[in-house]
Amino acid sequence: MTRIHLDHAATTPVARQVLDEMLPYLTITQGNPSSVHGSGRVARAAVDAARDRIAAVLGCAQREIIFTGSGTEADNLAIRGVLERWGPERGRHLVVSAVEHDAVLETARHLEATGAATLTVAGCDSDCRISPGSVAAAVTAETVLVSVMAVNNETGAVQDVAAIAEAVHRRNPATLVHTDAVQGLGRIPLDPGALGVDLLSLSAHKIYGPKGVGALWVRHGVALAAQNTGGGQERNRRSATENVAGIVGFAAAAELAERVRPKEAERQTALCDRLIAAVEAQVPGAIVTASGARKAAGFATFAIAGARSDVLLTALDMDGVEASAGSACASGAPLPSHVLRAMGYPDELAAAALRCTTGRSTTPAEVDAAAAVIAGAVARIRDRAGAHPAGVGG
Repeated sequence: MTRIHLDHAATTPVARQVLDEMLPYLTITQGNPSSVHGSGRVARAAVDAARDRIAAVLGCAQREIIFTGSGTEADNLAIRGVLERWGPERGRHLVVSAVEHDAVLETARHLEATGAATLTVAGCDSDCRISPGSVAAAVTAETVLVSVMAVNNETGAVQDVAAIAEAVHRRNPATLVHTDAVQGLGRIPLDPGALGVDLLSLSAHKIYGPKGVGALWVRHGVALAAQNTGGGQERNRRSATENVAGIVGFAAAAELAERVRPKEAERQTALCDRLIAAVEAQVPGAIVTASGARKAAGFATFAIAGARSDVLLTALDMDGVEASAGSACASGAPLPSHVLRAMGYPDELAAAALRCTTGRSTTPAEVDAAAAVIAGAVARIRDRAGAHPAGVGG
């Protein structure tokens, strides 16, 4: 069976040229970047060169980039590092959006639950759009950090981060603004300076780089409390021996992602439009989520009544289509997507999310085939359950 992979927002394969750059640091170049001997100096030079390359992609200074072990760690370092460093003097109030990745939302909730912070969760509209005014209205004299993602990982909705940052800084100039841009790199232009943010998170494995490496961009002058202490790597902001091969791969992937972004964004937007039209035509009652928002390239997202996410994904996988949902499933029980719930969807629809995300290898033929598989799987599930959208079927 030829499998169709429509889950590129979850992860991407390592690009061949990325792997080629990584291989020497996985095989013959074994130095620790903190060692002073020749092998160590070679490793240090590779890390420094990679930092320069990523800085060039972002249009920032290399000293503003902190390498981490993942996008999740970058988010945690941003939130916890700011709160610990600046909370005592600026306040311990956090503002995050209701549609953030769990790396942000659950971290903020944990800090609130343990008494380390107070928290306001800003809502969104039915298309997953976050109003700059509503975020700014939540900011007080005690707000130390606001975090709003650049591209939603479940719907692909692009937020107006620049307007949000401007509104927040106008309300309280001392409040720092963080954006989780993990789904943005390679899909939309990313310039931290133009966005007006103070911190920005990235991950390599979303852009055809390796798993296990991420980065946090921190505007020069913004101090953080390190969450990993030890050897003082990354200018004392994140102690740990650097993942040299991963960092080199991250740099290669970032350059490639930016180089192909204009053409790939256009191509994948057309592919997703094609998939959406086919699903709407073949699946009665399918709802296209966040259809009124500006969406990043590569996202085709739905809520499909009568087809629970866990059941549908299993059926699709058996038929050779790999996709995702708006939520994780545990013990066979679907968890309603917190994103769709924040958008106003009832639980039965929030637990029936389908996220299809295209990649560089996706073809029109695969999209057409996937739409037919989705339609067939939904029809079977509905028939077995006797569930049909209002006015559809028997």
